[in-house]
Amino acid sequence: MRVGVVGAGSSGIPVAKALKDAGVDHVVYEKGDRVGGNWVFKNKNGMSSAYRSLHINTSRDRMQYADYPMPRDYPDFPHHALIARYFDAYVDHFGLRPAIRFETGVARAERRPGGGWIVTTDRGEREEVDLLAVANGHHWDPRGPTPAPPGRFDGIQFHSHHYVDEREPRELRGKRVVVVGFGNSAMDIACELSREGVAGKVWLSVRRGAHVIPHYWFGKPLDQAIALPPWTPWRIRRAVASALHKVAVGDPTRMGLPAPDHAIGEAHPTISSDLFTRLGRGDLAIKPAIRSLDGARVTFTDGSVEDVDAIIWCTGYNVSFPFLDPSIASAPDNDLPLFLRCWKPGLDDLFFVGLCQPLGAIMPIAEAQAKWLAEYVTGRYRLPTDVEMQAAIAKERVAMHRRYVRSARHTMQVDFDEYLWRLDRERRAGAGRARRT
Repeated sequence: MRVGVVGAGSSGIPVAKALKDAGVDHVVYEKGDRVGGNWVFKNKNGMSSAYRSLHINTSRDRMQYADYPMPRDYPDFPHHALIARYFDAYVDHFGLRPAIRFETGVARAERRPGGGWIVTTDRGEREEVDLLAVANGHHWDPRGPTPAPPGRFDGIQFHSHHYVDEREPRELRGKRVVVVGFGNSAMDIACELSREGVAGKVWLSVRRGAHVIPHYWFGKPLDQAIALPPWTPWRIRRAVASALHKVAVGDPTRMGLPAPDHAIGEAHPTISSDLFTRLGRGDLAIKPAIRSLDGARVTFTDGSVEDVDAIIWCTGYNVSFPFLDPSIASAPDNDLPLFLRCWKPGLDDLFFVGLCQPLGAIMPIAEAQAKWLAEYVTGRYRLPTDVEMQAAIAKERVAMHRRYVRSARHTMQVDFDEYLWRLDRERRAGAGRARRT
């Protein structure tokens, strides 16, 4: 058995470790010249969304791999440079670097008729692997506004993916800027530009309300403030989180934000400890969605009009696999149903890693998925039947659609603790199936 791993980012490197630990032959294809993927500032592969001021939004202790804790002198919410250093240390500590082919992307992966894959790299190399583990990430292919506002804008405009260094703040110094979106990137960028001496005027254009969660609740990192068992019913966890949020944050409409049209936990969280301060000082103003564009004039849905120099679109990313035939794997509107977010029924030689949007960090989830894959490859785990996997996928999607706001942003949501608990149960069930065969 030989496994090909696409990507040496935060999801790919734990796969390399799990396979190495299990004695499985493997190769990791990495388009950049370093490990760490999205967390490598100015990554040579051109796919990183990291900007100079970026810090993690999940705490150190919840983001770290179980097999390799982060240094205790790291702060609760480390800067991206520390995270990239941590990934480098992880790879070197476990001796994973020899299996990684740097500056070698996967141009095409074609499935052989009898199973397995023919991989063609962007260097023109061709080789065969028995199983393909896809860890190419889902925050690198910018998604524009959908639908795009009508009209023409004559100023500066770019997606937040390209807000990568000091060039944009310098280019925007003294400018009138609209930041579109209400996710974490929009919060970070709008708050940074609204500080004195950067942009001249900053508006945050918000289409719908969201619950803004500060980094700390009652002196603890936000993802450590509530400790309930993973099997706790969602309605109870939501009630507890809502009560704490009301106490810690209060009513967002007091600051000019639209009221959320959903309960807390029904959309991916927006995390910012700075937003309310910037709004309270008048450094940042809220606008509704953009209705139309006309040269330098931007009209919003409330009828207000502003002269604008720049627009930054913080409108998310497409889930895409350019090296796979769309008939094998594609995600229209970012929707790709998978068994526990990893397996596509009918393809037992294709495994997706980190292809989920957790209420929590992706790294421990990818680590658990990697160990699951190693158990499968070595015969210690056996998959359910395709029919059973399809039924499990259908059940999971009903629960997801019942809980989360319907949008392209919420097509692969998982609850961190609950997902790890369900995955552990399935790994044990699959180990039993393997023993019985």
